[in-house]
Amino acid sequence: MISLTDNAINAVRTAMSDAQGGNVQGLRIMVQVGGCAGVKYSMGLVRQPAPTDFVVEQSNIRVYIDPESEPHLRGTTVDFVAGPEASGFTFDNPNVGPKCSCSKSCH
Repeated sequence: MISLTDNAINAVRTAMSDAQGGNVQGLRIMVQVGGCAGVKYSMGLVRQPAPTDFVVEQSNIRVYIDPESEPHLRGTTVDFVAGPEASGFTFDNPNVGPKCSCSKSCH
Protein backbone atom coordinates (compact mmCIF):
# COMPACT_ATOMS: atom_id res chain seq x y z
CA MET A 1 0.00 0.00 0.00
CA ILE A 2 2.28 2.82 1.25
CA SER A 3 5.79 2.73 2.66
CA LEU A 4 8.01 5.13 4.56
CA THR A 5 11.78 5.41 4.21
CA ASP A 6 13.97 5.37 7.31
CA ASN A 7 14.32 9.17 7.04
CA ALA A 8 10.53 9.57 6.96
CA ILE A 9 10.08 7.24 9.94
CA ASN A 10 12.63 9.23 11.95
CA ALA A 11 10.95 12.53 11.03
CA VAL A 12 7.52 11.21 12.05
CA ARG A 13 8.91 9.89 15.35
CA THR A 14 10.43 13.29 16.08
CA ALA A 15 7.16 15.09 15.27
CA MET A 16 5.19 12.69 17.45
CA SER A 17 7.54 13.09 20.42
CA ASP A 18 7.55 16.89 20.03
CA ALA A 19 3.74 17.13 19.81
CA GLN A 20 2.11 19.02 22.65
CA GLY A 21 -0.69 17.32 24.49
CA GLY A 22 0.62 13.81 23.95
CA ASN A 23 -1.59 10.87 23.00
CA VAL A 24 -0.55 10.98 19.33
CA GLN A 25 -1.56 7.73 17.65
CA GLY A 26 0.25 8.21 14.34
CA LEU A 27 0.37 10.14 11.08
CA ARG A 28 -2.50 10.92 8.71
CA ILE A 29 -1.77 11.27 4.99
CA MET A 30 -4.53 12.70 2.81
CA VAL A 31 -4.82 13.26 -0.91
CA GLN A 32 -6.82 16.01 -2.55
CA VAL A 33 -7.41 15.35 -6.23
CA GLY A 34 -6.39 18.38 -8.29
CA GLY A 35 -3.34 20.53 -8.77
CA CYS A 36 -1.09 20.41 -11.80
CA ALA A 37 0.20 16.90 -10.98
CA GLY A 38 -3.24 15.45 -10.30
CA VAL A 39 -2.96 15.20 -6.50
CA LYS A 40 -2.07 17.40 -3.56
CA TYR A 41 -0.88 15.85 -0.30
CA SER A 42 -1.51 16.91 3.27
CA MET A 43 -0.28 15.37 6.48
CA GLY A 44 -0.99 15.72 10.16
CA LEU A 45 -0.62 13.95 13.47
CA VAL A 46 -3.57 11.83 14.61
CA ARG A 47 -4.89 11.79 18.14
CA GLN A 48 -8.21 10.11 17.32
CA PRO A 49 -8.30 7.88 14.24
CA ALA A 50 -11.55 7.50 12.32
CA PRO A 51 -13.15 4.04 12.38
CA THR A 52 -13.07 3.94 8.56
CA ASP A 53 -9.34 4.72 8.26
CA PHE A 54 -6.98 2.31 6.56
CA VAL A 55 -4.03 1.70 8.88
CA VAL A 56 -0.51 0.88 7.74
CA GLU A 57 2.06 0.12 10.41
CA GLN A 58 5.77 0.27 9.74
CA SER A 59 8.52 0.28 12.38
CA ASN A 60 5.89 0.96 15.08
CA ILE A 61 4.62 4.04 13.24
CA ARG A 62 0.95 4.00 12.28
CA VAL A 63 -0.12 5.77 9.11
CA TYR A 64 -3.85 6.53 8.85
CA ILE A 65 -5.43 6.97 5.42
CA ASP A 66 -9.04 7.90 4.77
CA PRO A 67 -11.00 5.73 2.30
CA GLU A 68 -11.09 8.47 -0.36
CA SER A 69 -7.29 8.91 -0.32
CA GLU A 70 -6.35 5.23 -0.18
CA PRO A 71 -6.64 4.42 -3.92
CA HIS A 72 -4.47 7.44 -4.79
CA LEU A 73 -1.72 6.37 -2.36
CA ARG A 74 -1.31 2.74 -3.39
CA GLY A 75 2.35 1.99 -4.02
CA THR A 76 3.53 5.39 -2.75
CA THR A 77 6.86 5.77 -0.95
CA VAL A 78 7.14 8.66 1.51
CA ASP A 79 10.59 10.09 2.19
CA PHE A 80 11.93 12.99 4.24
CA VAL A 81 14.62 15.10 2.62
CA ALA A 82 16.69 17.67 4.51
CA GLY A 83 18.42 20.30 2.42
CA PRO A 84 20.20 23.61 2.92
CA GLU A 85 17.23 25.65 1.66
CA ALA A 86 14.27 23.47 2.59
CA SER A 87 13.36 20.24 4.30
CA GLY A 88 10.22 18.20 4.03
CA PHE A 89 8.38 15.08 3.03
CA THR A 90 8.39 13.89 -0.57
CA PHE A 91 6.07 11.40 -2.25
CA ASP A 92 7.08 8.95 -4.95
CA ASN A 93 3.63 8.04 -6.22
CA PRO A 94 3.27 5.72 -9.23
CA ASN A 95 -0.37 6.84 -9.63
CA VAL A 96 0.40 10.39 -10.75
CA GLY A 97 1.83 11.82 -13.93
CA PRO A 98 5.04 13.81 -14.36
CA LYS A 99 6.24 16.10 -11.60
CA CYS A 100 4.70 19.55 -11.55
CA SER A 101 6.43 22.89 -11.78
CA CYS A 102 4.70 24.49 -8.78
CA SER A 103 6.25 22.07 -6.20
CA LYS A 104 3.01 22.05 -4.21
CA SER A 105 1.12 19.21 -5.83
CA CYS A 106 3.94 16.74 -6.06
CA HIS A 107 5.78 17.17 -2.74
